[in-house]
Amino acid sequence: MPVGNIENTPEAVRFAYWVPNVSGGLVVSKIEQRTDWGYDYNRELAVRAEDNGFDYALSQVRYIASYGAAYQHESTGFSLALLLATRRLKVIAAIHPGLWHPGVLAKFIATADQLSGGRAAVNVVSGWFKDEFTKLGEPWLEHDERYRRSEEFIRVLREIWTSENAEFNGDFYRLHDFDLRPKPLAAPGRPHPEIFQGGNSTAARRMAGRVSDWYFSNGNDFDGVTEQIRDVRGEAALHGRSVRFGLNAFLIARDSEAEAREVLREIVAKADREAVDGFGAAVRQAGRSTADGRGMWQDSEFTDLVQYNDGFRTGLIGTPEQIAERIVAYKRLGVDLFLLGFLHYLEEVEYFGKRVLPLVRELEAAEADKAGVPAARAGS
Repeated sequence: MPVGNIENTPEAVRFAYWVPNVSGGLVVSKIEQRTDWGYDYNRELAVRAEDNGFDYALSQVRYIASYGAAYQHESTGFSLALLLATRRLKVIAAIHPGLWHPGVLAKFIATADQLSGGRAAVNVVSGWFKDEFTKLGEPWLEHDERYRRSEEFIRVLREIWTSENAEFNGDFYRLHDFDLRPKPLAAPGRPHPEIFQGGNSTAARRMAGRVSDWYFSNGNDFDGVTEQIRDVRGEAALHGRSVRFGLNAFLIARDSEAEAREVLREIVAKADREAVDGFGAAVRQAGRSTADGRGMWQDSEFTDLVQYNDGFRTGLIGTPEQIAERIVAYKRLGVDLFLLGFLHYLEEVEYFGKRVLPLVRELEAAEADKAGVPAARAGS
């Protein structure tokens, strides 16, 4: 289905998971986590995830030890390994403009896409962690300049992937008669690998509307999601485009709400305070550096920061029934995909597939029946 035609086409909400290719799991806490950052664990997890209804996995990108994450596997190589270990799962590699040249990345992703039968994707991360650039001797650009560079990066990727003799003349990148072969696999509605991005600032929202296929939001409540979707869609409409919307969430599903709430309480009570405070200082500086103060994390509190991307705010915490109802409520607002983190990945991904996902599909079917339209179909 073409990216963007979401308003009038019933489609099942999709699910992605954060790949734990970074040590420490998805919470900055000393709570026990039966999650491992190594490849063997992640290979088993990827297979289990695609067998339990997940459409995508997102490999994280960190280049140096920081804030409770002492070890990291590089995202693009790890993503390719997971693609080759699975049959249907689409794997999104997070990358940093400024540390990659778009032509080199375009070549890598084209190869990964060919090898996986068209399942590779990228998440373009403009960057919030200054040390990842300066400790490699690379310049650290002002906030909005980082997004200008990212926009050019995406335009170059698309040009290389879709043109036989690519040309581009920008402030950050230039191409001269560049011909990439083989190109990524093209399919109806997918002229090139899907391009995701995150960000909360005005610069991020406008960039998404102009060039990205998907916009990832940090965890947010209904009002915050509504505002972001409105802004991104409004910008996209100015350019004759539409953008799909993904929402970050940390999911705690248990047989009772009390049990789920107790898990959340314990995660926060055992937070690694030094790491959370360090992370908070770094990301709040990034949020305040925007022209209008709308950057990510600029209003995050300590509890929010225990989960790197404000995942507790989305509120997917409770019984399977409560979580399914909240997921469908977000879908009504325009959320197309949930990017989920878990405490104990292997067990909880399977619990989600067996206990939560069937309820989501039942609710979607009931709403479609009530509206007199065909039932939502799962993502391809």
